[in-house]
Amino acid sequence: MVQAPRRTGFSGPTLVRLLARLTDVDVPESGQSLSDRLSLWLGWTDAIALAAVLDGKPPAMAPGGPTFDSEQDRESLKLRTTLADAIASDTEFTAARPRGRQPPSRTQAMPKAPTDADYSSFRQRYLSLQHTMENGIGGLRSRLRGMLAGRNPEMTRLAMVDAIMERSLSVRERALMTTIPTLLGAHFERLRKAEQSAQEEAEAAEMPPPAKPGAWLDTFRKDMRSVLLAELDIRFQPVEGLLAALRTR
Repeated sequence: MVQAPRRTGFSGPTLVRLLARLTDVDVPESGQSLSDRLSLWLGWTDAIALAAVLDGKPPAMAPGGPTFDSEQDRESLKLRTTLADAIASDTEFTAARPRGRQPPSRTQAMPKAPTDADYSSFRQRYLSLQHTMENGIGGLRSRLRGMLAGRNPEMTRLAMVDAIMERSLSVRERALMTTIPTLLGAHFERLRKAEQSAQEEAEAAEMPPPAKPGAWLDTFRKDMRSVLLAELDIRFQPVEGLLAALRTR
């Protein structure tokens, strides 16, 4: 069985821990607080706008805006479920399951693993699902802000803060998220080479392979799905915060 590199003693979001486990990239834990790290991402104009919202009086909102109810709550849950299902059921990440295959004996020629598999299709599908998540969640987040702003001055302030944070951090977030397929590409190559080496060693010793040919590709598909689902969790966190505020009475 092909094993990914493992690291211990690392804390953080599931997405970060998964990437640290699956890749050779060294991710030292920061000694800075969350607020200090966020300040490095905010430009001076964003910082001024944020300070003005936090220190000033929120503008009065005209009545008659969109309202939040149980149907809207279900819509939010439905979007998350739809995105998660799209990731879990995507055929690009679903391992083929051959039928009726028997493990080769020592005297039989061992079938070759698909070492010529191409990562480009996986990369394109990952980027496509990222785009789908970004568009769907961004639209939902904007609608929830509109519902929040009509509640009261404090809720209006929260909606304005969220709008500033989304505008300020979205470029950095997008840049970081688009590096994930590159990191997974290195994981793809590492798994392929590890199985190829194991199969060559088994052939030289006239022994069966340690795992079924192509097991590395099944492992990679599973890992890629796990990373996408962890990314969905990260992207949905601002929405969860807005929903929690809207559910208060």
